[in-house]
Amino acid sequence: MATIKASMFMALDGVVDPGVGNWHFPYFNEEMGAAVEGTHDADVMLFGRVTYDSFAGAWPGREAAGEADAAFAKRLGDIRKVVVSRSPLTLAWRNSEQLQGDLPGAVAALKSDPAIGQIALSVSVSVVRQLLDAGLLDELHLFVHPAAAGSGLKLFEEGGPSRHLRLLSSRPFATGVVYLVYGPDPNPPTGSYDEARASLPQD
Repeated sequence: MATIKASMFMALDGVVDPGVGNWHFPYFNEEMGAAVEGTHDADVMLFGRVTYDSFAGAWPGREAAGEADAAFAKRLGDIRKVVVSRSPLTLAWRNSEQLQGDLPGAVAALKSDPAIGQIALSVSVSVVRQLLDAGLLDELHLFVHPAAAGSGLKLFEEGGPSRHLRLLSSRPFATGVVYLVYGPDPNPPTGSYDEARASLPQD
């Protein structure tokens, strides 16, 4: 059974769009770059359409330019890329295809493919939410920055369902960014306000 790992940058206020404000790029260094590259070590990349368009608009050009990130760009180009969209797509980036069928069923089929060991998912907030709610996401990798964006798309929507995760690992970077890895928690802790209050020091 393949493992699905999602990764994204996050500001302290929960914003996950690094294009809003200036909270991400000042903290990007070799340490983070190596960790990010590790999250893309997969047999298949799964994308939402918006994230795919962003990647496809940037990485082929970087590969062709032959600069410092060309090797990573080539790796992204060579990997099998599966794009989630309700509308028919024309995909020009090599090794790209559109996911066929409903998201949970089609992703479950990918996970069951014996030829696939790892599936990586970069940003694609809507897809991450749906996979979490369907019990299909195995790991959520968050690079939490010591800055607030102020506005922008957040990982968890206002008024959405409660979602419980368990911490698998944590690693602070020299910049103050904390790299957190979460997995689903099928047995989250329970309790009430009165139970918590009873645990406080009593006068």
